[in-house]
Order: sequence, then structure tokens, then C-alpha cells
Amino acid sequence: MTDTTNRVALVTGGSGGIGRAVCERLAREGYTVAVHYAGNKARAQEVADAVTALGAKAALVGGDVAAENEMAAAFDAVESEFGGIDVVVNTAGIMLLAPITTLDLDDLDRMHRTNIRGTFVVSQQAARRLREGGALINFSTSVTRTHFPNYGAYVSSKAAVEGMTLILARELRGKDITVNAVAPGPVATPLFLEGKDQATIDNLAKAAPLERLGTPDDIAEAVAFLAGPARWVNGQVLFANGGLG
Repeated sequence: MTDTTNRVALVTGGSGGIGRAVCERLAREGYTVAVHYAGNKARAQEVADAVTALGAKAALVGGDVAAENEMAAAFDAVESEFGGIDVVVNTAGIMLLAPITTLDLDDLDRMHRTNIRGTFVVSQQAARRLREGGALINFSTSVTRTHFPNYGAYVSSKAAVEGMTLILARELRGKDITVNAVAPGPVATPLFLEGKDQATIDNLAKAAPLERLGTPDDIAEAVAFLAGPARWVNGQVLFANGGLG
């Protein structure tokens, strides 16, 4: 088991539903947590306050995940305040759904900028900065397996995340840094629920053998496993979806 009490984690998208659950879960494990936000500083401050209420240290860092200079500055700030970074959890992402035949290409570009370029930029910084024994956890989606209609553009961005994650794990040979991705199934977050009617939500909730939607805490549990004790899990995509697909 890895001693987590002196480890520092940077969570991108830390003010979001899954991001907040990850920050709080890592705080319970004793991590110092840097909560990243792109635009909503007040919500990120709420997460940081929740982290400190759990007895852990917290800090805020802002910036566009797809902007190299802004992410370099965010990593610099965390290293300056806490002495280094041991875990990077890259939850930041956007999801815009439409059939491939009608998707607005501006939406495609927005998703790919955040989900592909953003993941690449954060992964690049993590690969350069993580201390020995570190962990990078990116985020994919279980729809890369289930192939639901309307998810074509989103899944294409997340398939790219899986590809770069698995390759980076092998490029970091000898550095004692694990690189994995978590692929959630349907999780009851605002990102997931937005734009769906109740019948669609109910059908998705029944799709997995466990017959419920996942919770942010379910996903945070998988992240905590990969961040700390799972030192022999590397170059993998962990499908946290209740058995869906």
C-alpha cells in the first residue's frame, strides 16, 4: 500500500460533479489536493473548503486545460506551494451530443480541443512533473464500448484519450509512474443529465446489471484505487460502469 498522507494531487475539472467527488475522496485518504477550475472559481472554492473541512490541505489553480502556458503555470503553482506533485487526475471534459449527420462542426472542435488537446497538454505536464511513485489518471467513457447513438463525436474524442493514455504508460518505462484511464458508465451528474428526458434516464439506469445510475462517489473510488494502492495496474482503461457493456 502506498502512503498517501504526504502525497499531493492535482485534479483538473475539480469543481465538477465527478471532480468534486474525487477531490473529497482523496482528501479522506490524506492527500493534499489542488482543485483546478476553468471558469467557476467560486464553485472550486467550495470544493477546496470541503477538502479542508475533511482535514486535508487544499489550493486553487485556474486555467484552460488546452492552453500549454496556463497549465504549466498551474503545475508551477502547485509545485511551489507543496513541493511537488504525486497524482494528476484529469476529469476536465465536455460532452455535446448529436447524430454524426447533424452535429455542428464547431461543437466537434470544442470537444476535441478540451477532451483531446486538453488531455494531451495535462498528460504532457504530468509526464514531466510527477514524482517517482506517481500516478496519472485520465478520463474516457464506457460509450467507447456501448456505442450509443448520438455519442459519435464525444466517443471519438475519448477514444483518442484512451490511445494516448496507453502509449504514455509505455513511454514512461522506468520512471515508476502509472498511467491509466477511468471509463465511467452513466453517472448522475449535471453533465450527464442535461438534455435527457426522464424516460431516457430511466432506461440508462436499468441498462447495467446493477440497475442504477452510478454516482460520483463510485467513480472517485476507482480513481482512489489507481492513485494510491494500485501500483501494478498500469496502461489500462478501468471501466467503472456497474457491468454495462
